[in-house]
Amino acid sequence: MGTVPTNIEAITLFIDDVQRSKDFYSEVFGADVIHEEEAAVVFKFENTLINLLQVKSAPDLIAPAIVADQAAGARYQFTIPVGNVDEVCAQLETRGVKLLNGPMDRPWGSRTASFTDPDGHIWEIAGPQSPDGD
Repeated sequence: MGTVPTNIEAITLFIDDVQRSKDFYSEVFGADVIHEEEAAVVFKFENTLINLLQVKSAPDLIAPAIVADQAAGARYQFTIPVGNVDEVCAQLETRGVKLLNGPMDRPWGSRTASFTDPDGHIWEIAGPQSPDGD
């Protein structure tokens, strides 16, 4: 592989219900659908594609690995930078999103909050802490 990769082109998340996930990502992120078929829907997040693929189609993509059950627990989170975490949390609340945690100031200097999509994928929003520590 001669060079070090500098970006991620696409992330594929395995989902149960295409329409439910499409509705969630459209409403919560305001992202545009760039491709859709019976078992998948793809959104563009600036320079990264988020491919939502039904679990039943995933084995063909990752074999011989297996698709983990959602109950197995989280092993990742995706972080989106924002200017004001508290404002974004308020917007998420109006869209029916329940936070897992936050907003909270972190020891490394960020303010964060996390939530899940309908299939349990964890998304974190992160931004600067307020100067007065609020």
